[in-house]
Amino acid sequence: MSLAMQARRADATEIDALARLWHDGWQDAHAAILPLELARHRTLASFARRLADGLPAVRTLGAIGQPLGFAMIQGDEMYQLYVGAAARGTGAAAMLLADAEIRLADTGVTRAWLACAIGNERAARFYARQGWARMGNMINRLDTPDGVFDLEVWRYEKNVARA
Repeated sequence: MSLAMQARRADATEIDALARLWHDGWQDAHAAILPLELARHRTLASFARRLADGLPAVRTLGAIGQPLGFAMIQGDEMYQLYVGAAARGTGAAAMLLADAEIRLADTGVTRAWLACAIGNERAARFYARQGWARMGNMINRLDTPDGVFDLEVWRYEKNVARA
C-alpha cells in the first residue's frame, strides 16, 4: 500500500466490504475479551446497519470497493477505527486516525475521546503512540437490539484543536 494514499469518503457501494472488514476486525480484537452477551449482537448485519447509518462520517483508504480500513467519528468521539489484517503494519491505521482527528477539529471539537476495550493491548499501544492519553475507565453505553448494554472500557483523550 502506498502511504501517499489519501483517506476518502466511504462510498455506499462499499458497505458490505466495510462491514466484513469491521466484523472480522471485531472478532479478532474483541471476541475473546468481551462478554458473550455483547458478542451475540455483533453480527455482520449489525455492522452493515451501523455503517449505513453513519456513512457520512466514515472515511476509508483504498480503491473504491476494496477498502483497507475505515475510521468513523461521532460527535466528539473517535467512534470506530478498523484496519484489515492485510493492511496492518502499513501505516494505514495512523493515516485514518490522523484524518479523523482533523475531521473532529474541523467540526469544532477541541478534545476528542475514544473507547478502547479493556484488554485490547494492541490498540492501547497504538493509541498511546499516536498521542492519545488513557484517562481511566468509563462505562460506554452501547446500543443493541435488546436495549443499552453497559460496557466498562478504557477512555482515551487527545487535544485535536488546531493552534
